[in-house]
Amino acid sequence: MKRSIHKAQRGRRVTSTRARAQPAGRAEPSARGGGRYFRIEVAPGRRFIAFRYHDVGKKGGVERIAGQRPDRTWATAGWLIGKDLAHVERGRLVPDTVAARKVLSTLGVTPRHVRGDRFQAKDRPNVPERTKRKATMRRAQQRNIRKAPMGKGPRD
Repeated sequence: MKRSIHKAQRGRRVTSTRARAQPAGRAEPSARGGGRYFRIEVAPGRRFIAFRYHDVGKKGGVERIAGQRPDRTWATAGWLIGKDLAHVERGRLVPDTVAARKVLSTLGVTPRHVRGDRFQAKDRPNVPERTKRKATMRRAQQRNIRKAPMGKGPRD
């Protein structure tokens, strides 16, 4: 028992000063600002188990980052906007083209600068279906309510 505790403690200790000075792991994608894209994170990466990138529209312009959830369903995890399609002005991402403007307008909020080429934004709000009903849906619902038999109260 005592021997295994000492072994575990010895394993945690780092002896060389060089190893202590080095950062643990590598830099996150687009953390240093040297890439070709601005990255807009819509949902935190820890929610997903796998990621895929695919072009939206023209090749090399705007890319969607799709994330696979643990239940194997896919959702938008973020967006990549080419640096030739947008620029940063006072910490805000400003679109220069129609494609970039379309992506930024669908986000609902202005992306917040994190560091490097990274931005964070909330996804579009999840609006309940009943609040965005079309006139035809409302008419059909009213018709169905009128057709339903009237309740007679509790049965004996």
